[in-house]
Amino acid sequence: MLDVALFAFGLGMVFNAVPGAIFSESLRRGMRGGFRSAFAVQVGSLVGDVVWAVLGLAGVGALFLLDGVRVPLVLAGALLTVGLGVNSLRAALRPASAVLANDDHADSARGGLSIGAAMSLTNPMNVVYWGGAAGAVSGVLGETSSWQSMTVFFIGFFVASLMWCWICAGAIVLFRRALPARGVKVIEVACGVSLVSLGVWLAVSV
Repeated sequence: MLDVALFAFGLGMVFNAVPGAIFSESLRRGMRGGFRSAFAVQVGSLVGDVVWAVLGLAGVGALFLLDGVRVPLVLAGALLTVGLGVNSLRAALRPASAVLANDDHADSARGGLSIGAAMSLTNPMNVVYWGGAAGAVSGVLGETSSWQSMTVFFIGFFVASLMWCWICAGAIVLFRRALPARGVKVIEVACGVSLVSLGVWLAVSV
């Protein structure tokens, strides 16, 4: 079981470290709201990951790959991602003196949790990943997956994911402190362009 836990921990670190929409939104919010705002988006995404993990490991995740379910789900995710990108671009147009001020509405921890969860729940690729998790454990470790091994895998993966939330949010805060106000605005523009591009890509990939 230790091999399963270590494999899951390493896989969790790699899975979460890959840049994507969640990271872009965490970076954007962290630039304005600090550690709590960035951390909230990361933790919120774990809520969605847990839902997909349960569905995938239970064997019912394939239902969400049917066109009647998948297409609306992907389009909802695309719309959300584009909307967040537009918000980031609008924020970058604010006066430089206001960039580092906290925004109680847009950058609250509660809002970050909701956004992170929504972004994860509207990403059907998560269920594809978790649907193949049992096969990955068997193939890599050379053993027949049992509920015990999958439980250890699940725990190891999410321990790594939670640790990554702290690492990512902390790194964003350190990066923010080293930037002038104009630098923060550049990051907001970059995040906005990234989110809009990802959203458009999701929409055309349906």
